[in-house]
Amino acid sequence: MDLRYNYLFWKVAYYLVESKGYRILNISSNQQEIWLENTVEKDAGVIRIIQKDLDWSNWVRRDIELTSMNGEKIRKSLGKRHLSVKNIYISTFPPVDEHHTLFDSPVSFKKTTVQSLLVQGDKSFESLNEDSVFKNGKWELPEEVMEENVEWIKGRALASSADKIQKEKQLFERGKPFFTYLFIGIQMLMFILLELNGGSQNPQTLIKFGAKYNPLIIEGEWWRFITPVFLHIGLLHLFMNTLALFYLGTAVEKIFGRTRFILLYLFSGVTGSIASFVFTPNLSAGASGAIFGCFGALLYFGVLYPKVFFRTMGMNIITVILLNLILGFTIPGIDNAGHIGGLVGGFLAAGMISVPNVFRPIRQFFILVITVVVLLLVVLKGWNVDPSKWDIQTVNGVAQAKISNEQWEEAENILNKAVEEGSPNAETYFYLSYTEIKLHKITRAREHLSVALNENGDFHEAHYNLALILIDAGEKEKALEHAQKAYELNRQNEQYEKLFNELKRGF
Repeated sequence: MDLRYNYLFWKVAYYLVESKGYRILNISSNQQEIWLENTVEKDAGVIRIIQKDLDWSNWVRRDIELTSMNGEKIRKSLGKRHLSVKNIYISTFPPVDEHHTLFDSPVSFKKTTVQSLLVQGDKSFESLNEDSVFKNGKWELPEEVMEENVEWIKGRALASSADKIQKEKQLFERGKPFFTYLFIGIQMLMFILLELNGGSQNPQTLIKFGAKYNPLIIEGEWWRFITPVFLHIGLLHLFMNTLALFYLGTAVEKIFGRTRFILLYLFSGVTGSIASFVFTPNLSAGASGAIFGCFGALLYFGVLYPKVFFRTMGMNIITVILLNLILGFTIPGIDNAGHIGGLVGGFLAAGMISVPNVFRPIRQFFILVITVVVLLLVVLKGWNVDPSKWDIQTVNGVAQAKISNEQWEEAENILNKAVEEGSPNAETYFYLSYTEIKLHKITRAREHLSVALNENGDFHEAHYNLALILIDAGEKEKALEHAQKAYELNRQNEQYEKLFNELKRGF
């Protein structure tokens, strides 16, 4: 082939890389075929350039079919719903037989469409100038081209492509992970502390160390939105979240940098806890919300760099997210509200702070406003719910907190509403009787203790308190029965033993 057409081949490649934002996907071993993908324009397709002196149209027809098959493979690897391939033949002469229909109509294979273009002869610039991608280039061929000219333009094309690839790699290497390892260390240390202080699966220990517990959050312990991120319930829970944080956290910290990673991680943890607070009454802890926030941050990275995202990790990330959410909806005990809250929080946090060197003030400010408004509405929804609409676990927990603070009347009001309008259980009646004792409503307290024991005959605290009321009422024989029952149910309690022995000696 004339050196001029070899020069044109590399000039087209250089133009696409330098002026149109394409990157080289593949170069054949003989360097006469190049596949390129656009990394800038969202809807741009793939371009294939081949330099070859064409002979018969049958070869061209078969080559177009193979190109469409290769294009379909590329489409799948890029995660595109549809792919358009521009297929350019650079040739000294056209095929010797009838060939016009080969370049007039596109050829489709599954979800890939190939439009071929023949660039040949001294009027090759006319073919290129008629195409929307190449119309701004200068394609007239010089009279004479030397080998040095070809090597020069080839070197520029390859260097420009390598530079783009290097810039893409830098997107994933903006910082070395540090805080990921720090957070892993903190959650492992907290797990040891939990185990040394009653066990990581002990509800009272978890509450003491800051687990998400709705009743205490309602009472004003707002810091429980962040502390659960560092606590884990059981060794398996710790292991799974530590493994996830190791892989996801390092990736996010490398992409967003250390400072942004801290903000993303903690903000996602908080939004996960807030969502859990509003939508689930259960005691909960764990870094899952923050970890899902890392997923959300990677999704926002995909919004900024969709082609890079889907070419590298995009489909894997989306698949893992969907799989985890499906498991969360089907397996009981998983706090899916916290997961979704963390995912959304991570996406919004990434939108507010963006990635290094990408500043889009209008979009970032808009996301900030949306985030603040949504958080306020969600938190207010959680705090302003009518106590009669609380689940019974929350009612009992809030009442217990108010009893601890000697807020007898407030506790009584909450418990009475639950009895009248909710679904009270034995604990509800017990706490209500306790407040009534403190408010000197002994008759009602006795009635409610009896109801509590009807609900749960093994409620030793209720037996003990009822025994004390019966003593004051002069019904010592009945008091002895309940004191004995309390002692039999819990022989480690010295008060139970003392009361039982005193009543026993009185007969």
